[in-house]
Amino acid sequence: MAESPSTESSLTKAAPPGGTAPGGGSERLDRATILLGLVIVSGTVMAILDTTIVNVALETLGRDFSTDLSTIQWVITGYMLAMGTVIPLTGWAVDRFGGRRVWMTSIVLFVLGSALSGAAWNIESLILFRVVQGLGGGMLMPTGMAILTMAAGPRRMGRIMSIVGVPMLLGPVLGPVLGGWLVEDVDWRWIFFVNLPVGALAFALAWWKVPHDHGEHTAQRLDWRGLILLPPGFVLLIYGLSTASSNGGFGEPATIAWLAGGVVLVGLFALHSLRLRERSLIDVRLFTDRTFATAAVAVFFVGIALMGSMLLIPLYYQTARGEGAFAAGLLLAPQGLGAATAMPLAGVITDKLGAGRIVPVGIVILVLGTIPFAMVGADTSYWLLGAALYVRGLGLGCTMMPTMSAALTTLTRAMVSRASSTLNIIVQLGGSVGTALLAVILSRQISDRLPQAGGGGGAEGGVGGIPERVREQIAPKLADAFGHTFWVALVLTAVLILPALLLPRHGAHENDAPVDAPPAG
Repeated sequence: MAESPSTESSLTKAAPPGGTAPGGGSERLDRATILLGLVIVSGTVMAILDTTIVNVALETLGRDFSTDLSTIQWVITGYMLAMGTVIPLTGWAVDRFGGRRVWMTSIVLFVLGSALSGAAWNIESLILFRVVQGLGGGMLMPTGMAILTMAAGPRRMGRIMSIVGVPMLLGPVLGPVLGGWLVEDVDWRWIFFVNLPVGALAFALAWWKVPHDHGEHTAQRLDWRGLILLPPGFVLLIYGLSTASSNGGFGEPATIAWLAGGVVLVGLFALHSLRLRERSLIDVRLFTDRTFATAAVAVFFVGIALMGSMLLIPLYYQTARGEGAFAAGLLLAPQGLGAATAMPLAGVITDKLGAGRIVPVGIVILVLGTIPFAMVGADTSYWLLGAALYVRGLGLGCTMMPTMSAALTTLTRAMVSRASSTLNIIVQLGGSVGTALLAVILSRQISDRLPQAGGGGGAEGGVGGIPERVREQIAPKLADAFGHTFWVALVLTAVLILPALLLPRHGAHENDAPVDAPPAG
């Protein structure tokens, strides 16, 4: 694959003078690289928070726009579909226009979508503007990861990924808290308007600190055939997964048709990519690298474990225990604290000893933290659950970013930007699978024990609106339904141990040559 001189020259300028260039020099993070990481975090935190911040506002939106939950759900689904659609374009865009331009354009698009969403006058306009917001948000994380990966070099990959990973794990925790407070005490429109000052700051910091792009951009022509096949394939897959949780599960003919259509399009793209090779939207040959392929499988299951649990845990607090959205968000905080505690240490261990030595330990910790939820009852101590969430956070902090950094350290510099976007696609799909699958299982568990709850509708909101006196009577059955679903989540998490054991068990310094070596051809 031909290397993009413009991308390489601009991004490697992030390394400070004095012998700490990517791939060599000091293994410690220098001040310039840390600042660049914080600049990237300031932008990515908006998109990550927005994936969860709207969840607590659905009931209010339905009431204000006089519409039902199945329609309101598109406020979230439209955003997710837009993100999944645009991610495959990011690698090509970075090669063609440079990381700085793509990054700043993404911020502008996201902030524009946020402003329009906050000003929406009906449900149709809100859904449309959320799609605009998702198009910007979908490019923020992979572009930021590509910039930082190429700036930090393999020696410091784990450390820099730990900086980027903090908002990825804190977002699902802070989002519901912030969203609950804004909806209850301010106005639902501010769940979108809050992005305006944050976006303005992120844009100013990017203008100041993200390296300029110099030289001629030499990316190949856009793969139009791949563009026709791959994004629509992911749209069909994500749409099928999202409808599975509300239309009777994966056995429904409509759901099967959406999923089958997505699989066919993605399969056709894989054949097309193997034939086209260098100019493909996503280089399927990345998966011939054993380390990348192994890490990609692990990242998929991390997405299931993270996003699937972020569906179940707040629902348990709100439906089985009767807590409000703001209180449920606060009860999730220990998981974020655990992640923030573990990630810096995990980054150092990954760089020195390899992801294969830290990720399996993280998975064991993650499983241990999930066990109390699998045995949850109607009156389980909040202190016990809080401690379990902190342990889960420790496990997630030792799992997600070390796995992603391991996937990139054996690749040539020319392949990094597209590999980063591929990993983000896989995380997105893993999260969609986890959310849809666990929603279907929870819905069936509740309907088996409480037929009057109405199946999936009860699991996704109907149960939350029952009177407190009735809730006290059915709380044990609700808790039992959640417990059975958490057992499935635990098994899906434990499966992670298989690819984790195949991750590299050596430090990043052993991989300097492949990344810094000139690309073949």
